Amino acid sequence: MSPSLRLPARAALLPRSPPEPGVPRAPPVPPAASARPRGSPEPSRPRGLAEMPGPSSAAFIFELLCRGGVRRLHEMQVHGRARFGPLWKARFGPVLTVHVAEPALVAQVLRQEGPEPRRALSCPWREHRSLRGVPGGLLTLEGEAWRGSRRLLARGLLRPGAAEAFAGPVAAAVAELLARLQRRRRRHPRGLVPDIGGDFNRFGLEAISWVLFSCRLGCLGDTGDTGEGSGDTGDTEAVIRSVGAVLALTLVTMALPRPLLRLLPAPWHAFCHAWDRLFAFAKGHVDRRVAEVAARGPLAEGDTCVTDLLARERVPISSIYGNVTELLLAGVDTVASTLAWSLYELARNPRAQAALHRELAAAAATGGVTGGDGATTDGAAAAATAAALARLPMLRAVVKETLRLYPVIPANARVVPDRDIRVGDYLVPRQTLITLCHYTTSRDSRFFPAPDTFLPERWLRHRDTGDTSGDTPGDTPGDIPGDTPGPGHPFASLPFGLGPRSCVGRRLAELQLHMALAQILLRFEVRPEPGGGRVRPMTRTLLAPGAPISLRFLER
Repeated sequence: MSPSLRLPARAALLPRSPPEPGVPRAPPVPPAASARPRGSPEPSRPRGLAEMPGPSSAAFIFELLCRGGVRRLHEMQVHGRARFGPLWKARFGPVLTVHVAEPALVAQVLRQEGPEPRRALSCPWREHRSLRGVPGGLLTLEGEAWRGSRRLLARGLLRPGAAEAFAGPVAAAVAELLARLQRRRRRHPRGLVPDIGGDFNRFGLEAISWVLFSCRLGCLGDTGDTGEGSGDTGDTEAVIRSVGAVLALTLVTMALPRPLLRLLPAPWHAFCHAWDRLFAFAKGHVDRRVAEVAARGPLAEGDTCVTDLLARERVPISSIYGNVTELLLAGVDTVASTLAWSLYELARNPRAQAALHRELAAAAATGGVTGGDGATTDGAAAAATAAALARLPMLRAVVKETLRLYPVIPANARVVPDRDIRVGDYLVPRQTLITLCHYTTSRDSRFFPAPDTFLPERWLRHRDTGDTSGDTPGDTPGDIPGDTPGPGHPFASLPFGLGPRSCVGRRLAELQLHMALAQILLRFEVRPEPGGGRVRPMTRTLLAPGAPISLRFLER
C-alpha cells in the first residue's frame, strides 16, 4: 500500500511539504527524457495538446466499451506506448487524459505536482460520499482535509517500526491462514488448494480488521471447502463481496457516460450499495472500539489501532468512519492479490522458490525467524521476526519482482489544478487529467531485461549488506542504477506510488506479505496446478488475477 523524492543535483525537488516520519527520500533522477529523438535540442516553445498524438475518441470509446478495454486498461497502456510513443492523449466524452509512459517523464510530472496533489477531476467514490452525505477519507479527500488525515495516518503507519507494532496480530492471522491451507489441501489427494485468492482475501480482511479496529473476525476458521469463515460468516462474506464489487464497478461507473447511467442505473446502484455495506461494517466496529476504550480507560502498551490513533487526536467520529472505511477497502484486495501472484510465480519458478526457502530456513536455524510449528504470535517476538524478515534480501526481492510484474495500482492519476506544466516537449494545461502508466514502465525492456520473466535476482545487490533503511527506489545502495543488476531507472517501478500521495500503508502491506510468505514457504513447497493454464492479469481498478489461481501445497 510510499515516499518523497530527491531529484537531480539539488535542483527541482518535489514540493517541499513537511516530511512525513519514516518516509525516505528517493534517488537521483537522470535528466528527463521527452518524446523527441535522443540528442535533438529541446524546442524553445513547447507544443500544445493539439499536436500530441493519440487515438480518435470513437476508437478509444469502442476499445473501452465494445472490446473489453475496461478490464484491459493495463494492456491498452502497452499498446498506446508502442503506437504513439511515451506521451499520448485520449478523450472519453468531455474528459481528456494525457498518458505518460516513460520513467523520466513520470519523474517530471511528480516533480511539479505540488504539496497537495489531486488524483482525478471527478470520481465515483466522491460522488457516493456526496450523495449519501458521508465524509470522505484519505483516498477521496482533497486539500487541507486530505493533508490533515495524511499527516495523522503517516505518523501511525509510516514511521520506522510502526508496522511492527501490529506484528503479533498479523502473526496470529498468518497462523490461522496456514491452518486453513492445511485443512483444504488435505481434502484433495494431490494437495491442491483451489482458488487461493479467496483464502488470501479472508487473510487480508482478518489482518486489516485488527489494524483498524483491534477486532478478530475469525473469518479463516473451518467450515469446509465453501471458503466461509467461522466468525460472523454473513458479515465477513458481505464485506469481501462488497470490496470486489466496488473495485469491479469503479471503472464501469467512470467509463459509462452519465446519460447512459441514468438509462441503465444498475451498475451505479450496485456500486453505491457495496460502499454502503462497507461503511456500515466499519461504523459498527469503530463504535464498538470507541465504547470499549471509553469503558476500559487507558490502553495497555501495544493495544492500539487506527481508530484509537484518530480518536486520540480528537478527529470527528464521522471522519474516522470515512478514513477507516477507505483503508478497509485498500487493505483487503491489495495484499491478497500480491500474495497470490507471489506464490503463483514461485510455483512456476522452482529455482527461485528453492533459493528463497534456503534463505528462510537459514534465518530460522539461527533463531532470527521463527517458523512452522514454532512460529510465535507473541507481540515482541513477532515484531522481532518481522524486523528480521525485512532484512532478508531474497524475500524482499521476491516481493519487489512480484509488484513489478503485477503492480497493484497499474496506473496513477494526477491533476495539477493551479498551473500549466511542461512534460517532455508538451505543455499540459492545468486541470488536465494525467495518467502515469506504471504497468508499462515496469515492463520496459530498456530497464528490465526479459521484462515479462519473473527474476527476483534482478533486485539483489552484488554484496548485499542487509540494509533496509527503506524500500523505495534508490534508498539503499543496491537500488541505485550501476550498483545492482536491477532497474535502470529509479522511476521505472513504483508499486506504492511516490510523493505526498504515495501509499500510506506500504510498510504494513510489506509486513503482511513477508510474514505470510515466510511461514507458508517454511511449511509447504508450492507447485502449479496440474494442467493449469497461464493466468493473466485484468484491471478492476486494481490489477488482479483474471482467473482463479489454484496451487498444490506439499508438506516439507
